[in-house]
Amino acid sequence: MDCYTANWNPLGDSAFYRKYELYSMDWDLKEELRDCLVAAAPYGGPIALLRNPWRKEKAASVRPVLDIYSASGMPLASLLWKSGPVVSLGWSAEEELLCVQEDGAVLVYGLHGDFRRHFSMGNEVLQNRVLDARIFHTEFGSGVAILTGAHRFTLSANVGDLKLRRMPEVPGLQSAPSCWTTLCQDRVAHILLAVGPDLYLLDHAACSSVTPPGLAPGVSSFLQMAVSFTYRHLALFTDTGYIWMGTASLKEKLCEFNCNIRAPPKQMVWCSRPRSKERAVVVAWERRLMVVGDAPESIQFVLDEDSYLVPELDGVRIFSRSTHEFLHEVPAASEEIFKIASMAPGALLLEAQKEYEKESQKADEYLREIQELGQLTQAVQQCIEAAGHEHQPDMQKSLLRAASFGKCFLDRFPPDSFVHMCQDLRVLNAVRDYHIGIPLTYSQYKQLTIQVLLDRLVLRRLYPLAIQICEYLRLPEVQGVSRILAHWACYKVQQKDVSDEDVARAINQKLGDTPGVSYSDIAARAYGCGRTELAIKLLEYEPRSGEQVPLLLKMKRSKLALSKAIESGDTDLVFTVLLHLKNELNRGDFFMTLRNQPMALSLYRQFCKHQELETLKDLYNQDDNHQELGSFHIRASYAAEERIEGRVAALQTAADAFYKAKNEFAAKATEDQMRLLRLQRRLEDELGGEFLDLSLHDTVTTLILGGHNKRAEQLARDFRIPDKRLWWLKLTALADLEDWEELEKFSKSKKSPIGYLPFVEICMKQHNKYEAKKYASRVGPEQKVKALLLVGDVAQAADVAIEHRSEAELSLVLSHCTGATDGATADKIQRARAQAQKK
Repeated sequence: MDCYTANWNPLGDSAFYRKYELYSMDWDLKEELRDCLVAAAPYGGPIALLRNPWRKEKAASVRPVLDIYSASGMPLASLLWKSGPVVSLGWSAEEELLCVQEDGAVLVYGLHGDFRRHFSMGNEVLQNRVLDARIFHTEFGSGVAILTGAHRFTLSANVGDLKLRRMPEVPGLQSAPSCWTTLCQDRVAHILLAVGPDLYLLDHAACSSVTPPGLAPGVSSFLQMAVSFTYRHLALFTDTGYIWMGTASLKEKLCEFNCNIRAPPKQMVWCSRPRSKERAVVVAWERRLMVVGDAPESIQFVLDEDSYLVPELDGVRIFSRSTHEFLHEVPAASEEIFKIASMAPGALLLEAQKEYEKESQKADEYLREIQELGQLTQAVQQCIEAAGHEHQPDMQKSLLRAASFGKCFLDRFPPDSFVHMCQDLRVLNAVRDYHIGIPLTYSQYKQLTIQVLLDRLVLRRLYPLAIQICEYLRLPEVQGVSRILAHWACYKVQQKDVSDEDVARAINQKLGDTPGVSYSDIAARAYGCGRTELAIKLLEYEPRSGEQVPLLLKMKRSKLALSKAIESGDTDLVFTVLLHLKNELNRGDFFMTLRNQPMALSLYRQFCKHQELETLKDLYNQDDNHQELGSFHIRASYAAEERIEGRVAALQTAADAFYKAKNEFAAKATEDQMRLLRLQRRLEDELGGEFLDLSLHDTVTTLILGGHNKRAEQLARDFRIPDKRLWWLKLTALADLEDWEELEKFSKSKKSPIGYLPFVEICMKQHNKYEAKKYASRVGPEQKVKALLLVGDVAQAADVAIEHRSEAELSLVLSHCTGATDGATADKIQRARAQAQKK
């Protein structure tokens, strides 16, 4: 244990800091770090180096090279810089490299040097050039802040959704501020800058002067400032050698330290652990590194090489040309277990496990001591927690063995924390490997989440490792293996040296029917890479037509999209393709395409019936479909034409179409309708009233109701209305008028072709029994009984039924015998039925 704590450095009485090596860098740099623009991404992210040939003391003789390395120094990309002078580099939260140029253009590159996009910071920045820039991270994404040659600030809080904001002008600012940084307070990005002894805070509305509380007197300038990883704390380095530390709101002072060095530091960053009460700042000069906090003394390290600091969530990464190290506060669990002469439960349990391996009885003594104090559960938890903060696998195993040993003596210790820690450490050790180069700590891993870590492995094209982690952690396929395979497929389609057929076959063999994988997304990536034929081959494996069709339309393969939409049976999808085809093709080609697809043609006709009648007519004309064309003109005559002349003309066109279709009946019916329309117009002119658009029968009825019987009879003769139908019309109309005298004359005009029972029924319907009896006597023998029953003469109906000896008529009369008055009639019927049965 004494050797283990040899690299622990106390800062005051309550905290220790340790620095250990992550990697021995093997990147063979030709330039010193001071001669390069350097950017390192947090959470063990990559490192970008761009030699700065635009510095005045170093004229550019050749074009600079932009190199991207992993945190272990493994090369990821290298490209010749062909654009303008670069002022600053920075990494976004998605590990995209942002290169800010002097002209205000920001070029975005991928992890492997692939150009993604670019955007401009505005015309003002273009005109005044960029003096300095900062890449910062907020909860909304990654932002860019620019200091222009006019000493004005412009920023965007999210480069993914670029909204430029020009910050207020600082009064009297004639030169660049001595130092400045970005703050994020209340979900809004601010600029804090120093001008001589004054500090100014810029927000979206105003510029306000701020004063740090408790600042030592005599300050004439601020040389450096640093904001913590979570934007909660701020550190200021003054020209007097004092370092002020407080809250980022500048309302509370935490501490102040005199480092006795007035030279401005190269870098100053915060070094704090989550949920720790200790606050420390790391300050770096050319050959000195100092850790200061709320203690009278500091921790100092000698730097053998030019180094660069990368602030992290729980510490600081320090890399140079030869090494990459991590400096952080020793976690509480590790401190209690490993500090000299510790009697903490975790320390005793670790010793007990070591003695147990030696087969020493001291193991029992240590265990009894822990159990007597009732601290065995706490001891196991301390060992598990400390294992998570260890970088060396041997020490992780030692602590986990101790935790497992202690669990054996506990009846009810939940195993989840132990199992999850073993899983997390196995994942962390895998990604910390030199060839992977992601030196995540346990705290960073939990903050980053496994999904983001998998995304970063995919971004590095480490697909096998990502899949192994998913399978080891038993993640759902949609969140794990399927998603990674989809990313692999999207990368595979970019390999242009492999034929389309081979790529499509390889992707299908690897993916198959894996749930959660969208072949359409992969095909879209192939199309974006200019491989249209490969995209079409991949779409053949996509089972969802709704995903196939939009991409085929985008690729201008509309006819194939139409075939796929028809195969799907989704009418909405077919309509979508048809409308696209209509806008894409000329009219003739569009109609020819429809003729080859009967289902599409039928659907388009239905659409045209409601939306585009003229197009529907063109379709019928092109197909020589005279029957449908005639029906179209008939509908159009009533839907579109209001004048009688126009309507008759449309009907004439329809009749001609029916003749061409050899539909004599429809043609004759259309011509009859034309004659009726002309006659109705003449009747309106001569008699008044409304006749147009009435049917033939309604026209006759209207004439009768108006007393124009001769006109009605003439109309019936002209249109050959059968006598039976005319008698029914006239009978109904006269009854409605209650013109009983005219009705009687009409009934005697000639023999009724419909008989006289309808007269009885109509009169009874109008509740005129008197008139009904007149016609009942004229009803023929076969309907006599029914007529007599309608007028209520049950007795006479019974006599007729008995005379006819009809069982049906007898039953009918018997059903109408109700009450005492009809009792005799009922008896007479019963006797008649009995006699008929005897015979």
